[in-house]
Amino acid sequence: QVQLVESGGGLAQAGGSLRLSCAVSGRTFYTMGWFRQTPGKEREFVAAITYSSLNIYYANSVKGRFTISRDNAKNTGYLQMNSLKPEDTAVYYCAEAPGWGTLAEMAVPTRWRSWGQGTQVTVSS
Repeated sequence: QVQLVESGGGLAQAGGSLRLSCAVSGRTFYTMGWFRQTPGKEREFVAAITYSSLNIYYANSVKGRFTISRDNAKNTGYLQMNSLKPEDTAVYYCAEAPGWGTLAEMAVPTRWRSWGQGTQVTVSS
C-alpha cells in the first residue's frame, strides 16, 4: 500500500520561508509532485520532479521562489518555499505518478496516482 505523508506546514509571514516534506512508503520509482488547493478552487499544480531529479517543472506563480527536491535514499521529497506571499496560503499536497510528460500533462491532478493528506500553509501579510 502506497502512503504519502506531508509535514512542515504552518504559519509564516510574508517574505518568510517554509520547507515541506513528503515521506513516501510502498513505492520506489516514481515522479513526485506538489499541488495546492484553497477552498472553492480546483487543485493547482505547483511543481514536479522526476526520480533522477534531472527534470523539473514549476508553475509560473512559484518559479524563482520555490524549489522542489528529493532524497531517494530516504524516499522523501521536499518543497522549499521562500519569499512567501499571502496568495501562497493553501493546503499543500504531495503526489506520486509513473513516468513523465509535458508540463500540461503533469499539471493535471488526474495524471497523479497517489496523494498525501495535505498540510496547511498560511502566509500572513
